Amino acid sequence: MNRQIAVIGLGSFGSSVAQSLYNQGHDVLAMDIDEAKVQDMMGKATHSLVGDATNDNVLRELGIADYDTAIVAIGANLVASVMVSVMLKNLNVKNIVARAEDKLHASTLERLGVDKVVQVEAEMGVNLAHSLFHPNVQAYMEILPNYGISKIRVSSRFSAMSIKEIPGWNGARGSGLAPLLVSRGKNVTIKPQTDYELRPNDWLVLAGNDDLLDDLGI
Repeated sequence: MNRQIAVIGLGSFGSSVAQSLYNQGHDVLAMDIDEAKVQDMMGKATHSLVGDATNDNVLRELGIADYDTAIVAIGANLVASVMVSVMLKNLNVKNIVARAEDKLHASTLERLGVDKVVQVEAEMGVNLAHSLFHPNVQAYMEILPNYGISKIRVSSRFSAMSIKEIPGWNGARGSGLAPLLVSRGKNVTIKPQTDYELRPNDWLVLAGNDDLLDDLGI
């Protein structure tokens, strides 16, 4: 479904989010006080404009209150991030997402009632820590402390091998892991059985305790 989304702040994070949402078919307003950043978004968003989002009148004139979601991608400037978030709340924007630089920033935004707070650097750090020594792990998402979901590209050495035959997947330890899906080209198998036969370049998504995921020989 096509949605109206405003992205405020066009650094690397904001511009990437804005372009991705636009490519998905959404109506995206990309806004920043830096004219060069706005110019770079031309053709990558529905509307690109120079404006000061800390000015309440600017937000009102743009009709931000009618947007489905507003994304505050102003990370480094904590004061501006908080000001814009407060004004968006006062305008009763339906869904507010904001980027935070650190835990204090995130806590402040949460107390203001921001619907979703994203800590990009922290999440990237967690992802890197879990994939650094496992080259086939392409992505990791922490669900709870020491429990997460890993996205793994199946290598050629696991050709014709079932999930339960993966080194490390055995006995009680293997029972603590849950295969969520296997993606093969355009085909996706949800909750595959452990006797599902893998092929090179399949994507395998697993959930489990970090130590169990780390023990897999994949």
